[in-house]
Amino acid sequence: MPDSKTPSHPSATGAESTSRPSGAATELLQSATAAVDMARTAGAQDAWAALSRDRSISYTFRDGKIEKVEESTSRGLGISLYVDGRYSSHSTTDLRPDRLQAFIKEAVALTRALQPDPHRKIPDPALFEGRPALDLERVDPAVAGVTREQREAWCAEMDARAHADKRVISAESGLFSGDSLGASASSNGFSGTWEGGYMGYSCTATVREGEDKRPEGSAVAVGRFLAALPEPGKVADKALRHALERLGSKKGPTLRATMVVDPEAAVSLISRALGPASAAAIQQGRSYWAGKIGQPLLGDRLTITDDPLIPRGLGSRHFDGEGIAAKRIPIVENGVVRNLYVDTYYGRKLGMAPTTGSSSNRVVGLGDKPLAELLAEAGTGVYVTSWLGGNSDPTTGDFSLGLRGHLIENGKIGAPIGEMNVTGNLPALYQSLVALGNDPYPYSSLRAPTLVFENVQFSGT
Repeated sequence: MPDSKTPSHPSATGAESTSRPSGAATELLQSATAAVDMARTAGAQDAWAALSRDRSISYTFRDGKIEKVEESTSRGLGISLYVDGRYSSHSTTDLRPDRLQAFIKEAVALTRALQPDPHRKIPDPALFEGRPALDLERVDPAVAGVTREQREAWCAEMDARAHADKRVISAESGLFSGDSLGASASSNGFSGTWEGGYMGYSCTATVREGEDKRPEGSAVAVGRFLAALPEPGKVADKALRHALERLGSKKGPTLRATMVVDPEAAVSLISRALGPASAAAIQQGRSYWAGKIGQPLLGDRLTITDDPLIPRGLGSRHFDGEGIAAKRIPIVENGVVRNLYVDTYYGRKLGMAPTTGSSSNRVVGLGDKPLAELLAEAGTGVYVTSWLGGNSDPTTGDFSLGLRGHLIENGKIGAPIGEMNVTGNLPALYQSLVALGNDPYPYSSLRAPTLVFENVQFSGT
């Protein structure tokens, strides 16, 4: 799952599913504790161990038949060692006790050969305090109960719906799911487990246009619980609709105009803005967020909260990868920077108090209008449905992004366009944010609505 639309890897987030771990998670915790004891016996002053077990299943269905079925299961240990003022991290998949003991003993010896780093210390136990105990509902038993026959039937249904128009020349449908569990333990008192799962559907339809054009459209839905997902056929319907909407697409004009960004595309745009909002990026001199706490940065209409405590959220957790107890953290309030993502290591380097080193669910404050009203108020402009490559500079915020979408004509979605770019500076762009929709994208750990920007520069014909 490569982007923010999908669940975070559980071993990175340290998320718990409930306050009472399963028997399997308890066994992993016992193994993690044993690994810490091995490290201490080998001479480490401190150690942090995390074990995880992950399983994933994916089906790919193309043009009337199953093309590929993949199933994978992995299990592994990661261990961080603090030895005589030195630090190292190691991982292994060989968990046999005798081999693990030899592995950790050698890792401790290797750590002694490294240069000391006074900023590398095991997280302060005070950061573990206040861990919430609410059930985050990260596991849906119904997902485990979906049979092979049901998966194939859903894929076949999506395929049939995606081929509902005679102009379709190819369609690919997918169904993917996964479950994970793990545990972490430390030499200074941390102990925690996590469990999680997800299921999703995806579909891409390609249609014929003339001799050489092949417009395509895609759709995806992913979540913790089956009941919160649409019917698989509706995902295919959406993919086909998006493909047909691309028919007749032309290169858009060069102009300065209002830009309305679809919620799914807004996820990516806000992710780019938040990318350098970390102590690590600031310490390494590659963040335009440096020195901005308490200062306006992203326009007075944007509010973003990192909230790890949303039941069934794709990024929900009780603690992060360093054991820091989860809590809601305001990142931006009405454009003013309130917090950054600060882990213990880079926090020490910068003299900043830790918040968390990784994001959970990032929730954008909503407006009060649906898309139709926002388009009507815009009158004319560009409606962006997806980004096609491009780049942004985390140090300055300068960006250039390819896009596709539609012209906004007479307050409604008009002709499809593509082969054009939008350029500018991210902080400046968000200063021009004039409205937000009431329609957050539901299939991502970043919940972004429609965004409306004024006076945006587009490059086209």
